[in-house]
Amino acid sequence: MFLGRRATQAEYFDSPQRSLAEIVNFYESLNRANRFFVFAEPFQRLLPKFLGEGACRSLSILDLGAGDGTLAKVLTAWAVKRGWTWRFTDLDVNFRALRLNSACPNVAGSALALPFRDASFDVVIASQMTHHLTDAQAQQHLREAWRVARVAIFLSDLHRNAGLYAMLWLLLCLGRFPHSFRLDGLLSVRRGWRVDELQRLADQAGLIGARIRLYYGARVLLQARKRTVN
Repeated sequence: MFLGRRATQAEYFDSPQRSLAEIVNFYESLNRANRFFVFAEPFQRLLPKFLGEGACRSLSILDLGAGDGTLAKVLTAWAVKRGWTWRFTDLDVNFRALRLNSACPNVAGSALALPFRDASFDVVIASQMTHHLTDAQAQQHLREAWRVARVAIFLSDLHRNAGLYAMLWLLLCLGRFPHSFRLDGLLSVRRGWRVDELQRLADQAGLIGARIRLYYGARVLLQARKRTVN
């Protein structure tokens, strides 16, 4: 059945062989699409509710699969308007993507083996990153994110459904996005998650009390908070 199971095909821009020019064009297209979907909104709306506004006044945050660092830039500016200090570290496996980001510390590395000590950051986040992994890799990614988080992890990803697929197809066609980006965008939905799938992986990864929820039909959110904070 269409969209019944996650696609396993790798996306074009998952390859480390893409040139810098291709990477630049990719992130220009991605940022255009993300503005339409207001990609930072779940973090802005729900993180303060999840952690409490008092806890949000000063946070160290690790962004996994950060790419060109756009999410950190948007959230940092948003936090500043509220008098909060959010200090980001951006991690991505693609060093060419990180070269586009000069706003915060960058670390080239894998989300499957994070080069940080336990509880190195208050919060670990990821936006539209987890679907790039296989189920087994996603489980390891969640385990690592949980390990280096001191307080909580908060992940936002795509919900695999026909409505989102159709809406994205229309946007990509009308917006005249590059062909390779259009193919990757639709494949991303096919590689997206259902709530029960991500819940199973979170449980297997040992995320105690992890809550997976559907968000406006287009996203699946994962929230998990540690019971004790040292």
